[in-house]
Amino acid sequence: MIRSMTGYGRGEAVLHDRTITVELRAVNNRYLDCSVKIPRLYVFAEETIKSAVQKRVARGKMDVFVTIDATAADKVAVTLNRPVADGYYTALTQMRDAYGLRDDISVSLLSRFPDVFLVEKEQGDADVIAGDIAQVLSMALDDFNAMREREGEKLAQDVRAKAANIEALLAKVEERSPNSVAEYREKLRARMEEVLANTQIDESRILTEAAIFADKVAVDEETVRLHSHLSQLEEMLSQGGPIGRKLDFLIQEFNREANTIGSKCSDVEMSRIVVDIKGEIEKIREQVQNIE
Repeated sequence: MIRSMTGYGRGEAVLHDRTITVELRAVNNRYLDCSVKIPRLYVFAEETIKSAVQKRVARGKMDVFVTIDATAADKVAVTLNRPVADGYYTALTQMRDAYGLRDDISVSLLSRFPDVFLVEKEQGDADVIAGDIAQVLSMALDDFNAMREREGEKLAQDVRAKAANIEALLAKVEERSPNSVAEYREKLRARMEEVLANTQIDESRILTEAAIFADKVAVDEETVRLHSHLSQLEEMLSQGGPIGRKLDFLIQEFNREANTIGSKCSDVEMSRIVVDIKGEIEKIREQVQNIE
């Protein structure tokens, strides 16, 4: 299956009283570049997230957004802040003795002072939380890859259509190439007749010149190789997987053959056909940039 590098995916679930949401966004990039945005309290799960992404995504600049609502899972631990309580108690007894006050120091009184109690949220099991995040991430990756596959199918269809156009244009090149030699031979004959007037024309000289010209403008090897590259393109599209970089190298070979054919063009019509071929190759190259 061909996949686009761009896409979006989302997953959400309530696990162990935590509402976990994972969103994925990706754009084109030569390699995989994964950035994770996660609350600081759960940063320990970052490597787990990156590892899971690497197993299912080959290329692209990815942003992973993780939000966690742990309100229902929060467990609060309240403990006595003994040094602070001792300090308040000592100060109160000193005040009592210094001013001869009635001794009414009580728990109720001490509990009203700030910071006498420490209130802390209990930390959950890191492995359990990381596993829950990975589970939701897997859901988001399923959604993300499904979207990329839909886009990838459209890209493959478009590339195939443009490859078919190149095949049709190549057929015109192959049809036109022998005609250009015949036309050259006739033009050469006409020029020699004009220059030599009534003198008898050397047919062997014309044939020799035509043969030399035919050798210079022959594009058989280039068209055969270009046909081969087109077949390879179809094989790669049918094979699927992360083939974007391979396709990019293949398109460079397309351009090389098209440029060589263009350099051997002997007439305006052939030049126009080659320009059209190069145009289709460039369109394919642009689409290949979007394939994983």
